[in-house]
Amino acid sequence: MSIAAKICGLSSEETVAAAITGGADYVGFVFYSRSPRAVTPRRAGQLCSGVPAEVRRVGLFVDAEDRFIETALAMAPLDILQFHGGESPERVAQARLRFGRPIMKAMAVAGQRDLLGAAAYEDVADLLLFDAKPPPLSNALPGGNGLAFDWTLIAGRSWRRPWMLSGGLTAELLPEAVRISGARIVDVSSGVEGRPGVKDPQRIGAFLAAARAL
Repeated sequence: MSIAAKICGLSSEETVAAAITGGADYVGFVFYSRSPRAVTPRRAGQLCSGVPAEVRRVGLFVDAEDRFIETALAMAPLDILQFHGGESPERVAQARLRFGRPIMKAMAVAGQRDLLGAAAYEDVADLLLFDAKPPPLSNALPGGNGLAFDWTLIAGRSWRRPWMLSGGLTAELLPEAVRISGARIVDVSSGVEGRPGVKDPQRIGAFLAAARAL
């Protein structure tokens, strides 16, 4: 696969299998109770049991306390911790040291100003993820809202860390998103669902096939 891909928000054996069969490089499990994709640490552990070693298992947390992350790690063999809330650079550095796992930090993007803060995470995070910022004064989730941002905002930029493009991606939009942004790693959640929180194996396969074709 020329474009690496992450399927996030998996919650069933069937969809985990679809991601693996399709060639996903990362599979993501959401530990955020407000999300329709949320799984418990125990359930994540069950789902991780069928993931081969070459596929990276990512746990998504939103401003989580250490105790909860410890519980998740005790039950699920996560390779990467994804922080998708308002975690500060100091918090990212502390968690990286405490848990001995690479940290992926999500950056909510709506305009140029939102990218200025990304530099502060380059020294403490292992990966950056650029996602669409939720609308102001809404009850939207931190991610997985099916929204895209202006991909030209990150086009041609250089970062000291690997980065992923997320937000509103689908199999149909993927070629244009990659062409404009220059992304080499992409992340999808709502774009492979039949309804909120319910992944569609066929859509997962189509998205991964589109990534392989690039």
